[in-house]
Amino acid sequence: MLLLAVTLALAACKPAEDPKAAAAAKAATDEKAAEDMAKSFEAAVALNKWDVARAHGDVLTAQYPNSQAAARIKAQYEVAKVEAVKALETRRLAALWSYQTQPVLSGGEQRSAALYAKDHIDTDGGGPREVRLIFRDHPEWGRSSYLVLQAGDFDCYGGCKVKLKVDDAAPKPVAASRPKTDEATAMFIEDERMLWRTVRGAKTIAIEFPVKAGGTRTAVFEVGGLDASQMPGWK
Repeated sequence: MLLLAVTLALAACKPAEDPKAAAAAKAATDEKAAEDMAKSFEAAVALNKWDVARAHGDVLTAQYPNSQAAARIKAQYEVAKVEAVKALETRRLAALWSYQTQPVLSGGEQRSAALYAKDHIDTDGGGPREVRLIFRDHPEWGRSSYLVLQAGDFDCYGGCKVKLKVDDAAPKPVAASRPKTDEATAMFIEDERMLWRTVRGAKTIAIEFPVKAGGTRTAVFEVGGLDASQMPGWK
């Protein structure tokens, strides 16, 4: 009891904390934390890691909106938000493409670059199905570009014209043909070099083609994420 009384007495004698001093200490602590975040933000910007930079900027401006550090990075933070969205879209477009390299029994290897149409399409009256665009480089068969249907068939035996639309340009006729085989539901775009050059410089292409079910269908492809280095030799 005596010890408790002495402790209480000492506590009572301790001067009350100065509110201004406490506020100043907290402000200094917060500014230090904000400055550390700002340095992380600026380091990410220097490396063009825009998604990382935006994350640091988001936290900094949310937790310490009135800090000097937040004011200093404000302009760069606005840039980072825009660039982070662009980087996300770039990764999305790149992920749409798939690439394969396969050995060929006769020697050499086959390479291909392929992507699916943006939307599924009803090509035979049985409901929406996948349409795929493929570029292929085969050591014996050479280079080719073609569409593949998941269901239905092309009405292009003996050759036909399809309409190719590139971004906002007007559609133009392009020669195509359906091989006389039942092994695959494919239709070749005859000028594969033209189509490859077109894809390399475009964001979106649309191909309108005839189907056996009647009429035409249009497949839209988001081609902007193509990694041309995956198909060496194509120009």
